[in-house]
Amino acid sequence: MKKVCLIISMLVITVSLFSQEKLDRKKVLEKMVLANDYFMKKYPDVGMMLVTDKARPSNIWTRGVYYEGLMALYKIYPREEYYDYAYSWAEFHKWGMRNGNTTRNADDQCCGQTYIDLYTMSPDPEKIRNIKACIDMMVNTPQNDDWWWIDALQMAMPVFAKLGVLFDDYRYFQKMYDMYMYTKTQHGDNGLYNPEDGLWWRDADFDPPYTEPNGEDCYWSRGNGWVYAAMVRVLDIMPKDAPGYDEYLKMYLEMTQAIKKVQRKDGFWNVSLHDPKNYGGKETTGTALFTYGLAWGINNNILSRSEYLPIVIKAWNAMAEESVHENGFLGYVQGTGKEPKSGQPVTYKSVPDFEDYGLGCFLLAGSEVYKLE
Repeated sequence: MKKVCLIISMLVITVSLFSQEKLDRKKVLEKMVLANDYFMKKYPDVGMMLVTDKARPSNIWTRGVYYEGLMALYKIYPREEYYDYAYSWAEFHKWGMRNGNTTRNADDQCCGQTYIDLYTMSPDPEKIRNIKACIDMMVNTPQNDDWWWIDALQMAMPVFAKLGVLFDDYRYFQKMYDMYMYTKTQHGDNGLYNPEDGLWWRDADFDPPYTEPNGEDCYWSRGNGWVYAAMVRVLDIMPKDAPGYDEYLKMYLEMTQAIKKVQRKDGFWNVSLHDPKNYGGKETTGTALFTYGLAWGINNNILSRSEYLPIVIKAWNAMAEESVHENGFLGYVQGTGKEPKSGQPVTYKSVPDFEDYGLGCFLLAGSEVYKLE
């Protein structure tokens, strides 16, 4: 009898583990479509000002990140309304940035990623005139210290990479590399990257001796997610002989190891990667960005499928089953900020100050998870 019970228990455990590792591509797409439809219905006016503590134009970084995700969704599921929604947004803003062509702020430049994507589908020089002029200014001036916060890498690096590919001009790759290396090795005391832990401090304010309550360094989940996504988005398109390619690949692999070590048992990542008790709990945006990067690595034969696929599936299923509401609203999204305590509380029902960037991260993740066999 005991032997029978033991066999049954083992079968139950096996079935349970198998169910956790299953991936239904149809359901992946359904969750993406559901979440995106909720957003588009709630925000039908692409030019509507975004009002929180003050009014901001809808081409700021939060909306730019959303459109990154939407374009990724469009590539795997080309519904005409997705294209129209993105095109109308770009047209409303006259393919420009909130602070004009002389801005050096990466947050302003994020929208250019989608402008360039739309240009490649239907070339018209006017679509990229503004973003090209802005980045050309960066390339032709000596400053390399503009990216003083790590979020900036995801906002701007893909713009440089896309223009470098589009015009076959390695000057964009060189400038991107110079600015990236300044952020990595010079901002703060000795740069914002800690090679010992394979993770980044958000900005100089979080350099040691700043610590989390448990005494560990402060590694903010979404901040590191931005860096990880930046590596993916430039590696995905730039030539292997371009300046910086080997560095970005090395960084991607180092971060992958660090990220793997701190995934929660439920599939999510905490807002504080090395202090799970500091505002501990489920959080969607960092989780989505890590899932995006890990799935990309598997899809491009950079990461071991057997080693990383269970991590990706656990993370995606956690978000799909626990973050996405029946109506498509995305829960557990940390509001804007720069550290674990920002945008709290983060709950299933809490509405962040901006609803767009969290969805963009989720769609980026889903677009790569969907490609997994």
